Amino acid sequence: MLTAKFWETKSLEQMTIEEWEAVCDGCAKCCLNKFIDDEDEEAEGPTDYIKPDEQIHFTNIACRYLDSHKCACTVYEQRTVLVPDCVKLTQDNLKDIFFMPNSCSYRRLHEGRGLPSWHPLLNNGKKSLMHKKQMSVRNKTISEDEVDMEKFEDHIVTWAINDLD
Repeated sequence: MLTAKFWETKSLEQMTIEEWEAVCDGCAKCCLNKFIDDEDEEAEGPTDYIKPDEQIHFTNIACRYLDSHKCACTVYEQRTVLVPDCVKLTQDNLKDIFFMPNSCSYRRLHEGRGLPSWHPLLNNGKKSLMHKKQMSVRNKTISEDEVDMEKFEDHIVTWAINDLD
């Protein structure tokens, strides 16, 4: 049983595993393929930092294991094994995960901005307002299995970086 409004009285570091998991809004934007716009032609693959002159671009290309309608990973427990680039957010690594969208509830709490009004914790555990406000990836993605990754630039989107409040 979750304590009422625990996110207002506890830091992310103080949360239990159950509370930590409940902070996830379930938008699935973290499942989108992203890339860094840089001039370094040799840079390939994942990175754990971003330079001041670089920019992160989100695409509508989703991980092959994402159920776009449910906004849920179909292999959640095995995701980091099946997809080595999939990052499991924890209290220890959140501060280093610069590529989460501005609307990410973990990022918002980490930055002191509180939960967004559409968050399931503020809406009786329901995701309907999040979907209605277009804050999730629901039905907006294409699987990475169906895309020529050489043409990923054709799939850049701006809706993924939106944040309402």
